[in-house]
Amino acid sequence: MITGGAGFIASWVVRHLVLTYPEYHIVCFDKLDYCATLNNHRILDSQPNFSFFQGDVASPADVTACLKQYKVDTIFHFAAQSHVDLSFGNSYGFTATNVYGTHVMLECAKAAQIRRFIHISTDEVYGEVDEDSEDLMESSILAPTNPYAASKAAAEMLVNAYWKSFKLPVMIVRSNNVYGPHQYPEKVIPKFTCLLERGQKVVLHGDGKHTRRYLYAGDAADAFDTILHKGLIGQIYNVGSADEISNLTLCSKLLKEFGLSESDDWISHSQDRPFNDRRYAVNGQKLRDLGWQQNTPFEKGLKTTVDWYRKYGERWWGNIDDTLGTFPVIKSPPLVPEHKLRGNLDSVLGEERKAMHGPQPTSANGVHKATDESTTDAQVDGENSHA
Repeated sequence: MITGGAGFIASWVVRHLVLTYPEYHIVCFDKLDYCATLNNHRILDSQPNFSFFQGDVASPADVTACLKQYKVDTIFHFAAQSHVDLSFGNSYGFTATNVYGTHVMLECAKAAQIRRFIHISTDEVYGEVDEDSEDLMESSILAPTNPYAASKAAAEMLVNAYWKSFKLPVMIVRSNNVYGPHQYPEKVIPKFTCLLERGQKVVLHGDGKHTRRYLYAGDAADAFDTILHKGLIGQIYNVGSADEISNLTLCSKLLKEFGLSESDDWISHSQDRPFNDRRYAVNGQKLRDLGWQQNTPFEKGLKTTVDWYRKYGERWWGNIDDTLGTFPVIKSPPLVPEHKLRGNLDSVLGEERKAMHGPQPTSANGVHKATDESTTDAQVDGENSHA
């Protein structure tokens, strides 16, 4: 069971596990909030080892029904409110989903005697890391600085409590920023790509010198695969990237992808967030010791991502006008009847299957994940062979 499975990172893990392990039955559990879409896994609908269950992690009835219906033995808990900007103005919603929702998941998992509960957290729980400081280990003190990060740290406290009190078999994962196709365009890379595609300026918060470490979504899916198969119960794993990039440098790289010059005044600046961490830095050696490695160079991953959004971004998500503002406003999209969505979606997916896909690393269990032009089901949505 993968909560939030119709969202960004979790949908990559859904597709990866469905296509790589046909002996596993993967259940995507999602309430279909604004940043999730059935488009993210529609290509799996014909797969016999895939199911979708619409439900809310904050509903014990929904969670219990899914666990019982599919006899779930393992949970990846991705579902969360994750956009920092929104957490400053809607912090109650973050507490409801990220803290209470995690509590519901833990209690239901305990009742169902789940064998593994893998909780997805974030590197932001550590708080800001000075430039001259060493990368933070999993044992470092948590010091979140914004409501989103605080809610994720609080959720971790519950996860640890269920491990200590009830011996619930848990693992916690803290990852750097993940990017790639299928991310809702409230986050910086898809947002700026969509703005530039529209011929509009990009707007940076503050001076733009804040840095983040970026990990391609395919590499993130491989990391979760590694943790699923090789991780130890009761442990915490950082998923770290070697690509630390400032927002200003990121803008320069995006402009280059569009063939635009910085001298043409494509970048402007706005007031900063109430508080904006200058950088995050985690040490990922513990996970690398299990055999995982980062395979996708940032330049290659960025090009794949930009190409995808230029082709499919706004068709994939519908009207995103409010999302592209400097400080976005989210409105729940109307439900689109299946018969109206199907024709356009099939066209998009058909085009995507023919799109570029990159190197084919081995999966976490050592099996080479090969694809070829005839294996269309493995060529998901224009991404590389991580699926």
